[in-house]
Amino acid sequence: MTLEGTSALVTGGGSGIGLACARRLAADGAAVTICGRTAERLEAAAKEIGCGWTVADVTDEDQIAAALRTAAEAGPLRAVVHSAGGSSSIGPLPQLDTAAWRDTMDLNATGTMLALKHAARLMSRTGGGAFVAISSIASSNTHRWFGAYGVSKAAVDHLVKLAADELGGIGIRVNGIRPGLVRTELVAGFTEPGPVLDDYLACMPLERVGEPEDIAEAARFLVGPESSWITGQVINVDGGHHLRRGPDFHAAFEPMFGADALRGVSTEE
Repeated sequence: MTLEGTSALVTGGGSGIGLACARRLAADGAAVTICGRTAERLEAAAKEIGCGWTVADVTDEDQIAAALRTAAEAGPLRAVVHSAGGSSSIGPLPQLDTAAWRDTMDLNATGTMLALKHAARLMSRTGGGAFVAISSIASSNTHRWFGAYGVSKAAVDHLVKLAADELGGIGIRVNGIRPGLVRTELVAGFTEPGPVLDDYLACMPLERVGEPEDIAEAARFLVGPESSWITGQVINVDGGHHLRRGPDFHAAFEPMFGADALRGVSTEE
């Protein structure tokens, strides 16, 4: 089954998981538009794939709404893969920067809501569609010292279920994917040989780092007709990591914050 005759938007489509998802949907016939915050990166990715692109910050409601309308100009909008996300919040809880916490929550949780809100408006007018939110294993397995990241992704997981329940009656399916450690720029330091990677692999029944294409295949399935009776699911694509525990980042974070801080000791008043 192909996606010919439909349009799709991939947020965060200029690199990493988003780029792999855009490439996969385009290969199956969808008229893909990618969006993100960096024009140069988007332009290069779009040239490679042969798709459309538009600059949009997913935390800006007007910009993400406009990006969705642009995608829908290429055909009925049947698929949105929301891959944009990240974190500026990291460190022991007593030392977290409140502004960075709020920025991360806004990017991951609110950004997903805005993309879903405006995608639903368009899809409801043309017979429905599928929305896939890229979450993280950090939403379900605690990643100590990850600040707002796992919390914001847990909000994404709940939003997937809420939206699936609300929107199923108008033919809109909403699902999520929880990637494990995937080889992208965002986590480049953790995929290099060393104690952090060793611990990740020890927590995976399938002992290898994931590739963006692993996530793209799951996204393609979830937006396609093959999954037409699936909604409200958040699928782990993580080599089985969710079966065990979150990774140990002592080796990476202790030089940054100190051993006492990682135990929760704070000198702040």
